[in-house]
Formats: sequence, structure tokens, C-alpha cells
Amino acid sequence: MRIRQKWLTAGGLAFALAITMPATVAAAARTTDAAGREGGRVTAAAQSVAGRRALAAALPALSLQQLAGQRVIYSYPGLTPPASLISLIRHGEAAGVIFFGQNISSKAQIAGVIRQLNQANASSLNPVRAPLLLMTDQEGGQVRRLPGRPYLSEKQIGSNPLATAEALATDAGQGAAANLRGVGINVNLAPVLDVYRQAGDFDDRFGRSYSMSPAVVSDLGTNMIKAQQAGGVAAAAKHFPGLGAAAASQNTDTGPVTLHLPFATIRSIDEAPFAAAINAGVKLIMVSWATYPAIGARPAGLSPNVVQGELRNHLKFAGVTITDALEAGALRSYGSIQNRALFAALAGMDLLLCSSQNVTEGEQASGELAAAYSNGTLNRTAFLASVNRVVTLRESLK
Repeated sequence: MRIRQKWLTAGGLAFALAITMPATVAAAARTTDAAGREGGRVTAAAQSVAGRRALAAALPALSLQQLAGQRVIYSYPGLTPPASLISLIRHGEAAGVIFFGQNISSKAQIAGVIRQLNQANASSLNPVRAPLLLMTDQEGGQVRRLPGRPYLSEKQIGSNPLATAEALATDAGQGAAANLRGVGINVNLAPVLDVYRQAGDFDDRFGRSYSMSPAVVSDLGTNMIKAQQAGGVAAAAKHFPGLGAAAASQNTDTGPVTLHLPFATIRSIDEAPFAAAINAGVKLIMVSWATYPAIGARPAGLSPNVVQGELRNHLKFAGVTITDALEAGALRSYGSIQNRALFAALAGMDLLLCSSQNVTEGEQASGELAAAYSNGTLNRTAFLASVNRVVTLRESLK
């Protein structure tokens, strides 16, 4: 959810192997007729064999720590990235970095930081020859990390007649892309696609929802996404399957949030804008930390029922999934960062957002992923598929 005040604006070979791995898995699976089919479908055992064969070919491309690092977004305190983060990037052990208000004193300053990070990413020690995912929250209105566009909040945009609102949403996407790309940021954790329920609730009081109508949210959200991505900045729609029903006091940053919504309501109202975003080609989707008992017992980003069942299988999303802040209070009962990272990966999340502004948090998450990959706790074929999605996204942002 990430609305904490401190985050508001203040003032080739290895790569080729990683990219082609899933196609190799698919090709191997298609050749396993003798290994067992059930009603024309390749069995899980046959797929596992194919996956292990592809894994053996892919492992020399990226070290264990590099594989794990492709699934972690780091953060840091202050205006200067620490040496530890620079080293991780130089060695190909980080997917990217998220920037907050405390990291930015001016556009010139953050552009200089990004040049430094890109220089580290170009190191000969890094086998992933693709841009870092350099991201921030530039939603508009109150939630802007970088001075400038988009100025209007989603609520301000959505309060206009539809034709005007559509033009303003497109302008917001264009403005966000130009502003962020101008300093080297290539991912915007926006737009919010939550369908708010009543005036003054969590999304509405911060101006973070376009409308109480899922059709309007779908329309304006896709306009923003298309314009932003046409400008070279990947969009991350959030917070799946939707936080619009959260009351004013329900903030996943600070504690657990449970939304007792009927399953049919979640699908027809809350998920509808995400279905539209997927059809519009949105590149990332952030999954919420609220719990939806109608779908599963765990927070959405830790729930296979949400990530795999609803987002991948029902809505057919093939892009990159990203968690909300891994340190969020909503996950208090799930223990350490390592535990949270493991649960998220088991649920099927691709990227882990380590946003406490402490490099150690990302190192803890990455270390847990590496250990769980090594000991088989995490399915290796699924793990590599996540890495492939992330690196493919990175490559698309050149």
C-alpha cells in the first residue's frame, strides 16, 4: 500500500541462456509423449524432468546468488547509494532499485545516482546484459517522489466528465513517462486500479482511486498505462486483487487488513480493472498484502490462490508480479524478512520489493531465495520462469 508520509515527495551469453530457458522447457515437454500423457496433457512428472534438463543447461549462465538477485528490488537510505549496493549490482545480484523522497534532492542529483548505478550494472562481472529496473511511485497528487508531472491525483482526474478524464489520464501517463525517463527511471509503480467504495475510505482520502465504478477505473487506468508504456516507462498496476474496499483505518503498511468480500464481488468489481490492464499490455502487477478470505487464508501476495489461481490462471497474466513492501506491518505474523520472502516466492511472486531503505533487507531476501532454490524448497523450473520474466522485462526497457 505504501502511503507512509516519509515516502511522499520531499522537494550476452548468460543473458541469452536465461531468456531462452522457458522455450527450452516447453520444447522438452513437447517431446515427452512416452514419458506420460493424461488426456493429451504432459504430466507434471514429465514437465519436471524437462525442467531439470533445462536447469542443468542454464545454471552455468548465472550463479546461485545471481539467480536469486534477479528477483529482488533493493532500497537504500539517503542521497548516496552505499558501496554494498553498488557491489551487488556490479556482480549481477540485483534486479533493480526503488527510490523514495529521501533519495531525491533534485532531478540532477537523482540522474547522477542513476548514472552511477547504470555504470555498475555495465560491469564485466555482471552476466545480465540488460537495464536495471529503476522504479518509484509517481502516481500523481500526493504520491510523487520526483518533482513534476503528473500533478493531478487519480481522484482529481476521475472527477471530470469521462471524455475529459480520459484525456487527463493519457496526459498523466505521458507526463509520468517523460518526467521519469528524463532522469533514467524506467518503472513506475502506478497506476492504482483500486475501485473505492465510499468517500473518505483509504484510497479516496489520499486521492488514489479514479472512481467507484470499475468500468471507469478500467477505462482511465488503461489510458494511463498505454500512454506511460508508450513513453518507455513500464507500468505496475496495483494493488491486486484490489484494495478499494479498505476503510480509512485499514493500512497494510501498519498492520493486517482483512477484506470480507464475496468472491463474486472481488471478480466483478475489484479484479475488473486489472483484467482491462492485462488486455492493455501492462508489464507488472503489484499484489496487495490484504487478506481476502473468499479466496484464501493468507495475505494476497503470499497466497497461491491469488497469485496463481486468480492472476495467472483466471486472468491469464503473463507479465511480472511484484510484492508490496516486504517489511509491511500486514505480514507481522509471518516473521522475518527471510520467512516473508520464502512465502512470497512459494506463492508465485516474481519480484520481492525490499523497501525499508536498508540494503540488508534485500540481502536477507536474496539469501533465503538462494537457499530455498538450492535445497529444493522452491521449484526450480518455476524459479527460473520467474527469473526469465524479470530479465525479459529488463531487456524490454533498453
